[in-house]
Amino acid sequence: MEKIETKNLIIGFGKAGKTLAADLAKHGEPVILVERDENMYGGTCINVGCIPSKKLITEGLQHADCTDKDALFAQAMQRKDALIGALRNANYHKVADLEHAKVVHATASFTGSHTVELTQGDRKTEVTAEHIFINTGTASNHLQIEGAGGSRIYYSTEMLSLDKRPRRLVIVGAGYISLEFAFMYQAFGSEVTVLEAGDTFLAREDRDIAEEMLRVMTARGIKVVLGAHTERFAEVVDHTTVVTSKGNFDADAILVGIGRHPETKSLHLDKAGIAVDSRGYIVTDDHLRAAPDIWAMGDVAGSAQFTYISLDDYRIVADQLFGDGSRTRANRGAVATSVFTTPTLSHIGLTEQQALKLNRHVTVKRMPAAAIPKAKVLGMTDGLLKAVVDADTDEVLGVTLFCAESHEIINLFKVIIDNHIPAAYVKSMIFTHPTVAEGLNDLFA
Repeated sequence: MEKIETKNLIIGFGKAGKTLAADLAKHGEPVILVERDENMYGGTCINVGCIPSKKLITEGLQHADCTDKDALFAQAMQRKDALIGALRNANYHKVADLEHAKVVHATASFTGSHTVELTQGDRKTEVTAEHIFINTGTASNHLQIEGAGGSRIYYSTEMLSLDKRPRRLVIVGAGYISLEFAFMYQAFGSEVTVLEAGDTFLAREDRDIAEEMLRVMTARGIKVVLGAHTERFAEVVDHTTVVTSKGNFDADAILVGIGRHPETKSLHLDKAGIAVDSRGYIVTDDHLRAAPDIWAMGDVAGSAQFTYISLDDYRIVADQLFGDGSRTRANRGAVATSVFTTPTLSHIGLTEQQALKLNRHVTVKRMPAAAIPKAKVLGMTDGLLKAVVDADTDEVLGVTLFCAESHEIINLFKVIIDNHIPAAYVKSMIFTHPTVAEGLNDLFA
């Protein structure tokens, strides 16, 4: 077995890993970046997450008037594939072409506190590294029930690359990723049914927001069934039946969206003294240290599963290597999220129900999206805007924007919440016209 030494070893070509690799190399530090899957250069977001899904959503919306949905679907997949191929290639070369960096296609497994075995087919190499960084991400949870291995059962990755548009799509699980796929495939003309085992739709959202989302989905022909426990899948020649506690549902394709788990199984973390929590995520401190001179970044570290959080994890680690080490998870501040339904559902800070559970004295502000002139111009008047304000201090505690362009506007509120800017200031802000953003004047009035 070949044995080599390096100062820095990064396992996983995700957002944090690739950015850190480039940073280390530009500082003149040797770095090896290991990725086991050549189709994942650039990470989940670029290859099987944010970018392909948003590209397909955009294609469906831009060509909504197309009557040949099968042709539209095929063309959208081709355009998506071309985009992802270009991005994956660019990401590979952004690291591989650097003087001090090396990209290795291999599976990594710890053999000691700072030794990792890299397996490339029959070839094995033992790497000893001074610093090790883990950025291996997560994968979809799989159902373990009868028929779950059937030919029409898919998970999020496969749903982004179907050869044929399903006429009937059943989605098991009503989480945020499932909702994006529901709107995506509805735009391509599929009959979509979403099955939720729980009795509450979008339990983490305030009821007014969840009810508006359900109204919008129903208006678009997306069927949502609550209290539907999936029991088994029955595959026949031309379709698969989803057997549930609420009846049977026939489908040409079935998306299982029941969460994700960390990709750590092949790493043998125990050999490096690295602990995991009850769900298998790597345990770290606020500086993302998992063990002496070993860090975990991104989804695998239990960070919120967004590419921009993985990027911020890189910043936290880089600040320890090249800065003053003051940046931590704890001082990350408010974090915005967006679910790319139609319209987009975006949120930051506390929901109304969260604020009340904390015994905050709040004022709640609501406004229908239809009240915004730009929404009428866009022909996108569905949705609801909501803000939760501390009634005693006028501090903005949280904002939920279920409206057109909310994924852009929500970013304003990170600045507002992190800097304790009062709601009165937002009420009097000067916005360009006509824009969706100017609706915030009326929301906070």
